[in-house]
Amino acid sequence: MNSESPAVTPPPERFKPWQRTLLTVLACATTTLVATPLLGYLDLANIVMLFLLTVLLVAISFGRGSAVLASILGVLLFDIFFVPPRFSLAVENIQYLVTFAVMLITGLITGQLAAGLKQKAREAQMREQRTQALYDAARQLAGALTQAQVVDIARSFTQAQLDAQSLILLPDEHGHPTLAASAVPACKVNPLLANIAQDSGKTVRNHEMSGSSYAALYLPLRASMRTRGVLAIAFPAEVVSVPDEHVALLEALASLIGIALERLHYVDVAQSTQFKMLAERLRSSILSALSHDLRTPLTALVGLADSLFLIKPALPDTALETAQSMHEQAARLANLVGNLLDMARLNAGEINLRREWQPLEEVIGASIKLIESALAAHPVKVSLPPDLPLLEFDAVLLERVFCNLLENAAKYAPPNTNLEITAQPAGEFVEVAISDRGPGFAETDNDRLFDMFVRGDSVAGKPGTGLGLAICRAIIEVHGGTIRATNRPEGGACVSFTLPRGTPPVLEEESV
Repeated sequence: MNSESPAVTPPPERFKPWQRTLLTVLACATTTLVATPLLGYLDLANIVMLFLLTVLLVAISFGRGSAVLASILGVLLFDIFFVPPRFSLAVENIQYLVTFAVMLITGLITGQLAAGLKQKAREAQMREQRTQALYDAARQLAGALTQAQVVDIARSFTQAQLDAQSLILLPDEHGHPTLAASAVPACKVNPLLANIAQDSGKTVRNHEMSGSSYAALYLPLRASMRTRGVLAIAFPAEVVSVPDEHVALLEALASLIGIALERLHYVDVAQSTQFKMLAERLRSSILSALSHDLRTPLTALVGLADSLFLIKPALPDTALETAQSMHEQAARLANLVGNLLDMARLNAGEINLRREWQPLEEVIGASIKLIESALAAHPVKVSLPPDLPLLEFDAVLLERVFCNLLENAAKYAPPNTNLEITAQPAGEFVEVAISDRGPGFAETDNDRLFDMFVRGDSVAGKPGTGLGLAICRAIIEVHGGTIRATNRPEGGACVSFTLPRGTPPVLEEESV
């Protein structure tokens, strides 16, 4: 990418000061020489016009200082060579003093106006060139793909337009502005001034650093969301004070850079999110394919293990123990495959909820009955308020939630300790909690426990794959609720989730 911008500098002066003075004197002398032969043909008022014309031309060509000199010389030359007595500063008629005064004032005003118009035209041309340069910089920044390109565009712009060095400082992990990774340190930076500029969002100047090796101007890179960094500018040694027009130009550049950096940030975020989605989709597809292929042989293996108990005459005890072990391991693996399939379907959004209005206690009872063997050493205490309303949910999926949570609680709770299930209304939701008397969750695990294949630090030695809580979260979120894991003040873990209350249908009483 070509990041060079045309330099915007004032047009170089064609003549040096002594040359302008000499040319002004020559112009006035030439006017005198031209007007002298015309003395007998023109009135003195017309000759005055020739000198005023000379002042105007000098002002346009050489500026204010030369116009003032031309006005004074014109009065003197007109007095010496044209006003009687000639070749003398004396005047015969006092009225000529008024002529001299008017001539001088008119010449000065005319010269000032002409020089001012020329200066304004020059400034307008410079503003037009700088606007074009900003437009080119904006176009280049809009097409920048990396921070390195943004840094290069800013460096080229400041070098071409102001003969200054620039640095882009970006916030680090602590929020302090530091040199961008792709930037070359062209000058030194005052960290305190850079922090002030970033925190306040205002331009910071330090005239004492102008012309030194340190940056004297710090401009925040403001964008629509937040300040993206700081643009530090170091000016040449001959620049004692930074003009306001230069500051305005750099503030416009800083705004363009901030917008470009914000755009690159969100492009990176979007790409990262897309990669994560693709990776998650690929993982779910692989899990789904493997699970489908494994389910049939695992089901057959469980059936074959069960059939060994029906053989007549009965097998020896050692063989039956082996068959029982085969049955348990195959069942555990089948349960894992089922979890993988459920997780793949939930991630793919292929779950169609079969919502029905029903009491919560029914699905709780069915879940306890389903995993009765896993709860043999843990009595389950259910505490539901009598006025708990009907809830609309998919009974099969919610049963899976209760089974997973109760199995987890039974796995980590000490033997012969109670597991508790409670429910209570909480605003527009009903909050359900499953509690145990186990070791609880490690504080650092609570935010990650509901991710796939994540297990807590305190579960070493316990069988599991880290899918149970992930499945629970997916099911609860599909129902429009939330789920969280906490530790009980009296000891033990508690996993609670919410379900929307909604508006249950009105049950009409049957007529007798």
